Amino acid sequence: MIDIGTTLRHYKRADIQREMIQGAIDREVAVKYADKGFGKRPDTLSYPKDIIEFAKQGATSFHVSEEHWSNVFSLDPALKKEELDDLRTGWDLVLDIDCLFWEYSKLTAHLLVKALRDHGVRSISCKFSGNKGFHIGVPFQAFPVKLHGKDTRLFFPDGAKRIAYYLSEVIKKQLSREILKKYSVDQIMKTTGKPFKEIIKDNKFDPYSVIEIDTLLISSRHLYRMPYSLHEKSGLCSVPIDPDDILCFEKEKARPDNLPLSQFRFLDSSKTVENEAGQLILQAFDFSVPRQEQERGKDYAKEYDVLTTAVPYELFPPCIKNILAGLEDGKKRSMFILINFLDNVGYDYDSIGEILESWNKKNREPLRDVLIKGQLRYRRVQKKKVLPPNCDNSAYYLDFRVCTPDSFCPRIKNPVNYSILKSRFAQGQGNKGRQKLTDEQKEMRRRYRESLKKKEGK
Repeated sequence: MIDIGTTLRHYKRADIQREMIQGAIDREVAVKYADKGFGKRPDTLSYPKDIIEFAKQGATSFHVSEEHWSNVFSLDPALKKEELDDLRTGWDLVLDIDCLFWEYSKLTAHLLVKALRDHGVRSISCKFSGNKGFHIGVPFQAFPVKLHGKDTRLFFPDGAKRIAYYLSEVIKKQLSREILKKYSVDQIMKTTGKPFKEIIKDNKFDPYSVIEIDTLLISSRHLYRMPYSLHEKSGLCSVPIDPDDILCFEKEKARPDNLPLSQFRFLDSSKTVENEAGQLILQAFDFSVPRQEQERGKDYAKEYDVLTTAVPYELFPPCIKNILAGLEDGKKRSMFILINFLDNVGYDYDSIGEILESWNKKNREPLRDVLIKGQLRYRRVQKKKVLPPNCDNSAYYLDFRVCTPDSFCPRIKNPVNYSILKSRFAQGQGNKGRQKLTDEQKEMRRRYRESLKKKEGK
């Protein structure tokens, strides 16, 4: 437990007050009074003197919302979702890594930063949580203004949950390997006190049996410990750090006595590039779709089996051909489409890399090579087939005007199905078992025609 002398000395520092006020702008603040719990909510921090006054009253830590609000004092537990949406002006992504085992926490945070960068995100910040883990942050300004036709500010908490879950799955295999490089299963069992059957699932070590990346607990008005707030249990400070120094960071550096002000600021949006996290949030929302499709449509596995050679360009669907001709808009989303499409129609990663390199030169403003290489590297590591978005996903093909369906398109749901079925026809297998359009396919064709009419009318 922290003593009152420590809290007063820490919170009276002008440089720390200045940084805390900066971190409280447009956010709800909750003040904790040791074991007495939190003070009134909602609250704010507007002036440096507010911090020391709270400390004099026994405040030990300060917590702040992931969401930005137009009027913090209008918040109320009785508000409906629509009313909260009206007040919310944005939200930051804060990944919360919590683990009793310090080295595991550091590895997890390090890999999450790497994954964010491989998705094109550069305005990444990090801070020590004050006790067992780290907070990784991406400011709201890095995300697109709209997602799937809606304001992105409305996608909370679902957007933050999906990104956290998606990234945890992206790094899972590598995290498992990195832990097992340093520790045996017996050592992990001894250190964690967990039985074999709890940490080994499907004959594989599950890193999330001992590490937690908060996903389910994210909710509206969710709070995290403010930068430079003290932690009641550890007595340490939640200090911002260099994301590149996570693996060498030690808790001793967060002692409040003579703590130097960090040169890094948590959730610093000053150097954010507009839409740099657009690819990340789109892939996070699409991530569960292929898994559901594969569970629902077992015939996909059969379709993969018949591909002994790569499907030729002539059998690609119109949308893929349009993308490969070069684009002005939707390049990041198209990169995601192309990688998943080509992977599923028989191309190896070297060939995919060559095709993407050629395609990128045709774009009006080419994507950075490091972005494409990063995505290919992650797909190699995952070793799991993921379908591109379905044809009726309005955030993709229709949005950047590459959907120009031919007479075959209404029979399929996904670009991969188009090429596989066309390939079967080319092999003389197309008429076997051919059926009339189902009601679902007829409905899809109707939606296609309506969407094209709307597009032509714009």
